Amino acid sequence: MDGARAERGAALLRPAVSSPRATFLELFFDLALVFALTRVSQRLVDDVTGRQPGDGLLETLLLFLAVWLVWNLTTWVTSRYEPERTAIQAVVVGTMFGSLVMAVALPRAFEERAVPFVAAYLAVMIGRPLVIAAALRGHPRRQVPLRLAGWAAVGGVPWLAGALGPDELRMPLWLLALTIDYLGLTLGWPLPRLGAARPSGWRIEGEHLAERYQQMFLIALGETILVIGMTYSGPDFDDDRALAFALAFITTALLWRIYFHRAGHLFAEALRAAREPGPLGTSATQTHLFIVAAVLATGVGYELVIDHPFDPLEPVWLLFVVGGPVLFLIARARFEYEIFGRVSRPRVVAVVVLALAVPPLTQAPPMAALALVVVVLSGVAVADVLRGRRRPPERPASPLGRRTSRGGTFPA
Repeated sequence: MDGARAERGAALLRPAVSSPRATFLELFFDLALVFALTRVSQRLVDDVTGRQPGDGLLETLLLFLAVWLVWNLTTWVTSRYEPERTAIQAVVVGTMFGSLVMAVALPRAFEERAVPFVAAYLAVMIGRPLVIAAALRGHPRRQVPLRLAGWAAVGGVPWLAGALGPDELRMPLWLLALTIDYLGLTLGWPLPRLGAARPSGWRIEGEHLAERYQQMFLIALGETILVIGMTYSGPDFDDDRALAFALAFITTALLWRIYFHRAGHLFAEALRAAREPGPLGTSATQTHLFIVAAVLATGVGYELVIDHPFDPLEPVWLLFVVGGPVLFLIARARFEYEIFGRVSRPRVVAVVVLALAVPPLTQAPPMAALALVVVVLSGVAVADVLRGRRRPPERPASPLGRRTSRGGTFPA
């Protein structure tokens, strides 16, 4: 009987040969993420312009990290389990609804919508692994989702206490809760006698994982396009704003070009070539968190520049107009190391140039800061092209995933 149950549970896992392409269900799920990212972006703008009460940027960062964790774990679920199975489809659709509720509550999550935000988050974080564990039946991998549910339940205590308790305690309690959630992810959700189940040791469909993170990057870029269009389509339709609109679009195109040059295109191949794709996938997960955050920050900078192209620049605006591209270049350099085991010099030079330009830019209009970003990113893109012409096509040489991982006693 136990063997039959385990066999039925094994049918939930991805087969050795399966399509790496994202399913229509996953693309449908991404629609909720698009909406969530627009809410994060708008909340950031409200933070910077003073329209959002409270602790502003730190609160929005916390909410973004919660949204990211939900999407990230869903991506690993569909790379580890067969997305065509009814149980996994139910998990994805349920997660989509929870994500949508979180997105609706996000703008006022630290005020009167705290309970709906937390309720949706915990329903996903606890309910999703429990459904998967039940569907796995007697399969040994059933221990992994049970670990996730256990850690999520522990983190749920400060989440609920922050939502239901005094407003002044909400931030520290939610910071504690989010720390527990990310600590569990980092350590592999260890439990007594069972050890850890680090994602770096999971058997996953690497090409599928790569495609999902590439799609996530494109979704973030799409959100910036939405910001550019919505901001410029306002009542003020003058030449200054038109120039800012054009520079913002060029910046987005350059971000796309720099990301996909070499490393972005070879991400799936690097995962396929790795003896164990888990370590590379785990590292790239962290990298793409920073890449997506950088793109969102850059999009906020677009709105600020388009709305105030030659107004006096508030110093905090540079955190988005210049800081967003700087963070992107740093994360992209890490991504390059993950794929090739090296970092090209133009990215380092670009980061240094933008960092050194910050003090004088505080005395310049916002348009000047965005124009400098375009010039620097253009230099990186041109350097990439010139470097590619002088050398033969490069193959992935990731330093990650070459050795057998030693993290825990779980069934991989």
